Amino acid sequence: MVRIALLPALMSGAWCIAGDLAAPPRMGEALEGLAPSQLERFELGRIQFERNITVDEGLGPVFNQTSCASCHNAPVGGPGAQQVTRFGRLDKKGGFDPLASLGGSLFNANAISEECADEIPASANVTSLRVTPGALGYGLLEAIPDDDLVANAASQDVSVRGVIRWTEAIELPGIPRVGRFGWKAQLATIMSFSADASNQEIGFTTRLLPNENPPKGDENLLAECDDVPDPEDVADAEGFEFLDRVTDFQRFLAAPPQSPASGMTGETIFGAVGCSSCHTPSFTTSDDPNLEMVLRDRTIRPYSDFLLHDMGAAADGIADGPAGVRELRTPPLWGVRIRNPMWHDGRVLGGTFGDRIREAITLHGAALSQGQAAESAFGALSAGEQDALIAFLDSLGRAAFDGDGDGDVDLGDFYGINGFIECLGSDISSDDPCAVHDLDGDGDVDLNDAEAMAMDYDDGWYDCDDDGSHDLVQIAADPTLDANQDGELDVCQECPADIDGSGDVGTDDLLTVLSEWGPCASGCDGDIDGDLVVGVDDVLMLVGSWGPCD
Repeated sequence: MVRIALLPALMSGAWCIAGDLAAPPRMGEALEGLAPSQLERFELGRIQFERNITVDEGLGPVFNQTSCASCHNAPVGGPGAQQVTRFGRLDKKGGFDPLASLGGSLFNANAISEECADEIPASANVTSLRVTPGALGYGLLEAIPDDDLVANAASQDVSVRGVIRWTEAIELPGIPRVGRFGWKAQLATIMSFSADASNQEIGFTTRLLPNENPPKGDENLLAECDDVPDPEDVADAEGFEFLDRVTDFQRFLAAPPQSPASGMTGETIFGAVGCSSCHTPSFTTSDDPNLEMVLRDRTIRPYSDFLLHDMGAAADGIADGPAGVRELRTPPLWGVRIRNPMWHDGRVLGGTFGDRIREAITLHGAALSQGQAAESAFGALSAGEQDALIAFLDSLGRAAFDGDGDGDVDLGDFYGINGFIECLGSDISSDDPCAVHDLDGDGDVDLNDAEAMAMDYDDGWYDCDDDGSHDLVQIAADPTLDANQDGELDVCQECPADIDGSGDVGTDDLLTVLSEWGPCASGCDGDIDGDLVVGVDDVLMLVGSWGPCD
């Protein structure tokens, strides 16, 4: 992607942006402000995150996937649709046995050979799917002070108060930390998360977890199936192991953007109905001098308290240490607009974003769930208020300038419905669809925003007349400079009627005009004069240019 290639230049200040206005990183991109050495670590970490571990390197003997990115793939480092199975046994008194001696509670769906395959034992009477959570912004989440999470829990009304899961980082045993990663808040640091996932999901042992998971819990079978010395993770030429590299990648992943950044009516409603009681909007990261500067003293908006909550009948039925069968960690909502499926087991799937959100809210009202009051309050809202709340949630993960909401910034976002040109000069509120283009939040869409959009444009830097200004900025200042609305200055196009780019204007170009006759949406090839109608004027321009282009 072109905009990724521009990041080093942006960070070094080589590109001038009006008022230092720049769009925040998109999902899957690096934190803004990384030092060159940190950005290199991020990119090297991405390579390892996407690398498929082979059997010779230590894959298995039982595993779910062969790489981190196999699960965290929307985008790389984000959530995914991959599901894994947990199992165990619930007795008549409500006690839960993870059946660890039989390979539980995680079932690995794949194996390096049929003889080494895992299985769900007949004694298991509970199974539950788990969908892949995202690792976006994990470095920032790890940097939230434990004391702040504890204080937030204490401030919650007793009816919805979450439970802190105290744990220890695998790499720093003996030091209590508030768990914040995983569906059961079982992990407190990225390195612990990486080591655990490597061991459990890939069957790849590291210095922190050097012992394999025996297929079916059978140590004898493990001895027959696995002949790669443990730990299987080995250092590269620079002395870094796979564990270090994937931890770097996740540590430096940017938080999902929020566009517009604030002020939506739906967020006020979100708080009024009680959603923010558990989905805490914001925290400030630690100012610990041992933290990298890009992670220190940052206000972030994850919309989670990272605590365990009783979700009643909508929970997973699987206990994990002190986390009970009805308890789940509050998932962060940043980036929620791209999640499909939703819920811990992926049961909320398909349809529109609004459909999925409504179904997820309904599940909060399950029997014995702490979310019942919020679900009931949402149900009591007017249709307009419900829509406003959902529109706010749709902003969580939306990139700046993504007017059509498809995840990129391209010509459709410049000229299309709710596009930049349509919104240019408008006085807008945060609830207006045009607010995604008001990057500086000053209540209008202007040329300062245009310069930031030009820097964020997926199709790269266009300055066809070499005057030092991006074509999009010039067009925003004077839309008549791009009559055919292709995002480039007409003065640079000597033959706009050459629709097929063949070098001459002829029959094929005329056929295109005739096939698109009539009203035309933005970007229609046959609309040579850019008036959103393919008609006589376009034919006249074409005939007047007939023959070879000069």
